[in-house]
Amino acid sequence: MSVSLKCQYGLRALFELARRTGNGPTRIQEIAEAQAIPPRFLENILNQLRRGGFVESRRGKAGGFVLARPAGQITALDVIRFLDGPVHPFDCEGESPVRKCSLGPDCVFMPLWQRARQALENVYGNTTLQDLLDAQTANIPDFSI
Repeated sequence: MSVSLKCQYGLRALFELARRTGNGPTRIQEIAEAQAIPPRFLENILNQLRRGGFVESRRGKAGGFVLARPAGQITALDVIRFLDGPVHPFDCEGESPVRKCSLGPDCVFMPLWQRARQALENVYGNTTLQDLLDAQTANIPDFSI
């Protein structure tokens, strides 16, 4: 499973809003420029994130988007699951696999695939937008949570 480009853009947009917390609403164009996201694509993503309760939109001349909850309460896993669905590193594993395992219950690889999924969920689930902000502030290129 790879994180879709749409989801990557969504995470980057949320990160940008987290960076700007306390500065009022941020316009789509500002987010797009800061995070190198096509504005038309970003508009759709932000509207979806609004419906998911991640952001709020404000209308008017000083309008734009803000985070709907603190950066420390939004995990990468929340966003990935919302935009891309369940984490499945392998399409034959998980609660609702994309395809049935051709080896059935005797598949020796299934425990490995399950551990890989759990590891991904742990990393994504234990990384908040605040963690990413803190890592950027501390200039940590590759951090462990």
